[in-house]
Amino acid sequence: MNNFRFHAYTDIYFGKGQIINLPDILKQFGKRVLLVYGGGSIKKNGIYDKIYELLQDFEITELSGVEPNPRITTVRKGVELCKEKQIDVVLPVGGGSTIDCSKVIAGGAYYEGDPWDLVLDPKKIKKVLPIVTILTLAATGSEMNKNAVISNMDTNEKFGTSSHDFIPQASILDPEYLYTLPAIQTAAGTADIMSHVFENYFKTMTSAFIPDRFAEGILEACIKYCKVALEKPDDYEARANLMWASSMALNGLVGAGNGAAWTCHPIEHELSAYYDVTHGVGLAILTPRWMRYILSEDTVDRFVMYAENVWHLKPQEDKFLMANQAIDLTEKFFKECGIPMTLTEIGIDDSKFDIMAEKAVRYGGLERAYVPLDVQDVKEILRMCL
Repeated sequence: MNNFRFHAYTDIYFGKGQIINLPDILKQFGKRVLLVYGGGSIKKNGIYDKIYELLQDFEITELSGVEPNPRITTVRKGVELCKEKQIDVVLPVGGGSTIDCSKVIAGGAYYEGDPWDLVLDPKKIKKVLPIVTILTLAATGSEMNKNAVISNMDTNEKFGTSSHDFIPQASILDPEYLYTLPAIQTAAGTADIMSHVFENYFKTMTSAFIPDRFAEGILEACIKYCKVALEKPDDYEARANLMWASSMALNGLVGAGNGAAWTCHPIEHELSAYYDVTHGVGLAILTPRWMRYILSEDTVDRFVMYAENVWHLKPQEDKFLMANQAIDLTEKFFKECGIPMTLTEIGIDDSKFDIMAEKAVRYGGLERAYVPLDVQDVKEILRMCL
């Protein structure tokens, strides 16, 4: 195993009714709160009113309208509010987009330049306001990690940034908050969770036994419980397992000792940058095609391990047949969850493949991926997705 640092210090409040602890959590950091949320679903499901009921002794400033692919323009608005209202703590209520946006806002509050600088160069992140999250979508793991992804639609750029100080101080994870999610968000969120695991699981490192078993367990949970949640949205067991899978998939546990550059995420970021697609949908479309493209004598044993330990396929003499069966099952699973499985279905043609492939390689470090990819490789994978 490689050397690694693992310090997932987020104080997790998991389970029904944990929002009752919100005042005690926040008062550690101050009374002036920036409440950040998206399109207003928290007003329909009652979380918004509950927050105001609990925080009567706090001074709340709101930033609403965070986009599904959070934009730097919204980050800038949040930074201005933090400075104007002398905010003490940032409280994102939502999924990964809201939390990611809040992380860069929290860093921008102490930065004198344009917060886009913090996306382009994480070294410029020197100090960050405390962040406390209330999670309403199981997907990105942002509730327990140091990462944030922000889009600049003026330049068609979507980049990840990170800082150890971006890790939330505390996160409230109530599985009941997932009950009212649209089916496609549940499905796309699960695809995102699984992609985080795939990015860490398909690696050249063969001695990371413990991270590999963690990874397989999370994948099995997603496969088992996503369909249950889709069929019965208020199934607590399914929602609880998906919510915890989200946190565990990207809090550093699965990647510890097993690191290398990712592949599908940098490619999908280009799809989102140009077409503003749902991140998990883009990943679900890309993943099986990427798997087929990289399958070779060098990678087949890894896919056989995936087939045996995740899909529980019986060992076969033909390793490639077994690997392809596992890939087929992966694609079938996404399709059965209701996710569109071609770019054509979501209105994307090949007109921007050249620039997207070039930028994915330039910014994504794909030459250091599990199977190194160049521009032509990425273009071929995108063509396979049409």
